[in-house]
Amino acid sequence: MADLPLTPASYLSDVATARRRVGEMAGPVLETVLLRRKAAAKVADPARWLFTDTALQQATPTPVAVLRARRFAGRDVHDVTCSVGVDLAALAAVADRCVGSDLDDVRLAMAAHNTGVPLLRANALRPTTRDTAIFVDPARRDAAGRRRWRAADFVPPLDELAAAYRGRDLAVKCAPGMDFAELPWQGEVELVSLDGQVREACLWTGSLAGPTRRATVLRDGREWTVTSDDLDDCPVRDVGEWLIDPDGAVVRAGLVRQYAARLGYGQLDERIAYLTGDERPADVRAFRVLEHGHYTEKSLRRTLHERQVGKLEILVRGLDVDPNTLRPRLKLKGRDSATVVLTRVGRTPMAYLCATP
Repeated sequence: MADLPLTPASYLSDVATARRRVGEMAGPVLETVLLRRKAAAKVADPARWLFTDTALQQATPTPVAVLRARRFAGRDVHDVTCSVGVDLAALAAVADRCVGSDLDDVRLAMAAHNTGVPLLRANALRPTTRDTAIFVDPARRDAAGRRRWRAADFVPPLDELAAAYRGRDLAVKCAPGMDFAELPWQGEVELVSLDGQVREACLWTGSLAGPTRRATVLRDGREWTVTSDDLDDCPVRDVGEWLIDPDGAVVRAGLVRQYAARLGYGQLDERIAYLTGDERPADVRAFRVLEHGHYTEKSLRRTLHERQVGKLEILVRGLDVDPNTLRPRLKLKGRDSATVVLTRVGRTPMAYLCATP
């Protein structure tokens, strides 16, 4: 069935074709084809994988799974919530010995097909291996598919996991949108982004852990890291020629000052995550500043009209401004494009009109 187009226009005829060929298995076969197509953004060789829709949504993209697995290299590892095996496959590639477990029989059957790793049916809160490093990816959606943001709402809950594996080397995958400042975690919190999008947080403890905070950025096949152990002596300064919007992993990890110090840039305001400098950084999203000043909607509208800006990207940080509400009120008209950064310096709202990168 993999060659069927399965577009809205062809779907009815494709279903009829599938029913003729595979009878009552048409539904799961077509679902597998569709999930494999979606999985191209998650795994390198989706054509050999089996998924459920929920398992695919929670699956880690392969570059992120490989990055995380490196810390387990040469160890005995137990993935206690292995699901269909995306993380398990990455762990098995570097571990000395590896085992996976789950409570869902269907996902275990899929993991057996996908990975070939030894598996068992077990509750993640009841340890079934000794002297292994533990990896956990708790469920973070409720029955209606809504995301859970509190660690106590994970399945299994974070505090129960920490208690079950106290004294063990433990890594827990989490949602990057959590409030880590309020998380009672004795170890490392790592935020990871892939090609500009923050993909996950991982909590590390025991000998797996390093600095308290880490941001790891994967972009265009390259990798770099900034940590809470790095120097953070960056100045607050007036805007230079370039305005830099740090990677989301850096911002979520609270490492903007360390990142700025490494690059030699300053902050516009010590509480705002925009940076500035006089040279364009490599491999970082940056905007060349055309003009800047005190922000009011009226003055911004006038500036955009004078510059004939008809297409505008609006970035906001530190101000209560909704770009989708603001854009139609600006009455954009013209042939040019631009980016405007709306933020505050002290208590002053500021607008930085920049060339589109």
